[in-house]
Amino acid sequence: MSAPQSAAARRTVLKGAAALAGAAGAAATLAACSPGTSSGGSTSATPAAPVNLGAAAEVPVGGSKLYRNEKLIVHCPAEGQYTAFSAQCTHAGCVLDKIVAGHGNCPCHGSRFEAATGKVVQGPATDPLPSVPVRAEGGKLIAG
Repeated sequence: MSAPQSAAARRTVLKGAAALAGAAGAAATLAACSPGTSSGGSTSATPAAPVNLGAAAEVPVGGSKLYRNEKLIVHCPAEGQYTAFSAQCTHAGCVLDKIVAGHGNCPCHGSRFEAATGKVVQGPATDPLPSVPVRAEGGKLIAG
């Protein structure tokens, strides 16, 4: 092979390698946005077994608390009453990272949900957070 043909062949191989690397990167990015990947693979909103969330008093009356490790938001509309929702975004499955002004925030794409109702207040999510059963028992909150 002559020097110009050899250089052209090298460029072709390098372009092919760059295209493969780009495709692999795009696949990884898309996988990161698919439900279940950022949540450890679980797509179910309801815990498989009862989960002890700790003291019921940690959720203020009229307020909400994010239990990020358990992927739950608990709201207390009145003394002794509790509602709970999955804290896993319905858009891409990311776990909400904080509650600000009564809204749960998704750090991945900016969706926001009412902590009291689970309703979407800002997209790209279009579906509300799923409800999760919760009860107060012996001063503790039990979800699932």
